[in-house]
Amino acid sequence: MDNVAEIRTDHNADLVVEGIVVNQFQPRASLPQQVVKELRDEGLPVLDSHLSASVKIRESHAQARPMIHLDRNHKLAVEFTALYDELEKAAKARGKAAAKKRA
Repeated sequence: MDNVAEIRTDHNADLVVEGIVVNQFQPRASLPQQVVKELRDEGLPVLDSHLSASVKIRESHAQARPMIHLDRNHKLAVEFTALYDELEKAAKARGKAAAKKRA
């Protein structure tokens, strides 16, 4: 989070961190779950949406096609959609809070 503070100071005073995106997540392995728990225990803003490890994302990159257009029903495409929805919800809540604060 020190890097975020530095970026705010040097480049963008309005920068808001919505949270940490857990990427290449393997839910059946215990270490990734432990790491996510430790991040949350430290009070870091870990988002609820996780992105799984998948070869399909490499195919998406190789074809220069967004994952959602390559296979919209693939587990990873669904996870990206959930991540978008979570971020959009947080941004709307932040906007409502700011409007309420101004009123």
